[in-house]
Amino acid sequence: MNEQTHYNVLFLCTGNSARSIMAECILNRAGRGRFTAYSAGSMPKGEIHPHAINTLKLNNFITDELRSKDWDEFAQPDSPKLDFVFTLCDSAAAETCPVWPSQPMTAHWGLPDPAAVEGTDPHKAIAFARAFGMLTNRIEIFVSLPISSLDNLTLKARLQDIGKA
Repeated sequence: MNEQTHYNVLFLCTGNSARSIMAECILNRAGRGRFTAYSAGSMPKGEIHPHAINTLKLNNFITDELRSKDWDEFAQPDSPKLDFVFTLCDSAAAETCPVWPSQPMTAHWGLPDPAAVEGTDPHKAIAFARAFGMLTNRIEIFVSLPISSLDNLTLKARLQDIGKA
């Protein structure tokens, strides 16, 4: 990567209703102005999962501006220049992504879908809390990387390793 000091990051999931939305919020806070995070889906649900909203609110995030978006919004010539794209679900990782105009570095950070958990509300809340915790850990590792001092091959390997954390 070059010596830039600000990076745009897109988190992808099929429905863009839970994991990618939470990741967007976490990175926008943890990135402390060095990162701007976005989220999108290949088949967005059009609404944010209620447990994702609750999890974010419990962690003092403002959720009023969040929306479920199609990933095509970020493949347009006037879209933000993406530096990184992370897939959070296996189905999005296996899909053919749009051609991102900026040719960002990509990595797969798959984790279980809390929205797929069945059972009582407390069981669902626990699944969302676990996903939130996993995303927070990965994002904290990501923001601590010395991105501008790593060559592309090393950075790509580190990003893949984060997805296994």
